[in-house]
Amino acid sequence: MKTLYFDCFSGISGDMAVASLLDLGISTRHLESELRKLGLSKEYRLHFTRGKQQQMAGVKFDVYIHGDEHEHHHHNNHSQQMHSHGRTFADIRRLIERSKLSPFVRQKSVSLFHRLAVAEGKIHGIPVDKVHFHEVGAIDSIVDIVGICILMEALNPQQILASAPCEGHGFVECAHGRFPVPTPATLELLKGIPLRQINIAGELITPTGAAILAEFVEKFGPMSSMVIKKIGYGLGSRSYPNHPNVLRAVWGEVDVIKSASSGTVVDVLETNVDDVSPEILAAAMEKLLAEGARDVFLTPIQMKKGRSATLITVLAEPGDADRLARMLLRETGSFGLRMRRSERICLIRETRKIKTRFGPVEIKIGSQDGAVITAKPEFESCRKLAQKLKKPIRVVWLAAMAECSKILNPISK
Repeated sequence: MKTLYFDCFSGISGDMAVASLLDLGISTRHLESELRKLGLSKEYRLHFTRGKQQQMAGVKFDVYIHGDEHEHHHHNNHSQQMHSHGRTFADIRRLIERSKLSPFVRQKSVSLFHRLAVAEGKIHGIPVDKVHFHEVGAIDSIVDIVGICILMEALNPQQILASAPCEGHGFVECAHGRFPVPTPATLELLKGIPLRQINIAGELITPTGAAILAEFVEKFGPMSSMVIKKIGYGLGSRSYPNHPNVLRAVWGEVDVIKSASSGTVVDVLETNVDDVSPEILAAAMEKLLAEGARDVFLTPIQMKKGRSATLITVLAEPGDADRLARMLLRETGSFGLRMRRSERICLIRETRKIKTRFGPVEIKIGSQDGAVITAKPEFESCRKLAQKLKKPIRVVWLAAMAECSKILNPISK
């Protein structure tokens, strides 16, 4: 499975993320021509250089704002300021949605900006649409955010993983005043993500960097077994003593069929559909089960704009996941799906025939560490016996339940 792994040993910012992916070999020309579709080219100039940070060579990415040539990339990144001028989240969303950028880039960019605006709005008590990104910061953030989405689409990883990101400590000064590190916006954006602080005075994770992690990364932790193909280094704007301010992007293959002992893990495939008829969903479900899915289930959900939709979940043995994923996409016409590996705890199962007052019935017993935990009648077996005797299924089922109950609660002699 083609995998991108962000090694955030020195945090992450928008420009470092863009630089690290460029260093993996995506052309700067592709990035520039796609960014032109925003119609903002007159406002900025992009600058790519190869450089070094503490003897680590990589790419440095800067945005120069026109009419302000000495303005470098504003990576005190408290660019999200509520100035009376500048662009609001609503303006930026309109700008992106009206552009000729691909649907993936439009959707992901708006989603990243939405995360930033929600965090800022929450901290400063401002409605999301009215959150301002002041001029320099707005161009900066737009280029970084739309840029990272363009590069992600070009790279097209099947999964994105990252190390637990590191943050510094102390305080940062910005237009709002003095903020502790991690800053409120960054901390808000990193909810649900493992974060550790290291002994460096300064801000290592910018809000844009935090939003990128929250939006794209499926799982945080050390690199699991991965065949590494390419490594990119994105150089940051700050230098710290004895600490390279670099983001490392590792590109490679993770073997999905790890030596996972059967039964302890299962691959979960899911996709949301809002345009498929119930008949087709039912047929897709039958086909997936016939093709070896462990289980398939449908959950009613509500998507954006209040649309009713269905979440299709398929549980697959690790070896079958890729084949079933292709089938799920073909059968539903969905444009994508999510895959994740899930651990599971399974009881040891056995089927036994027991005597009831109506005759023999099969029951299923589940045990763990030699102790019986659960026992229940097999419905089909009860049904067949009930049909033969012309009795209600319920009556036979209750008789079988009574026998199960004796197995679960043996009378001590």
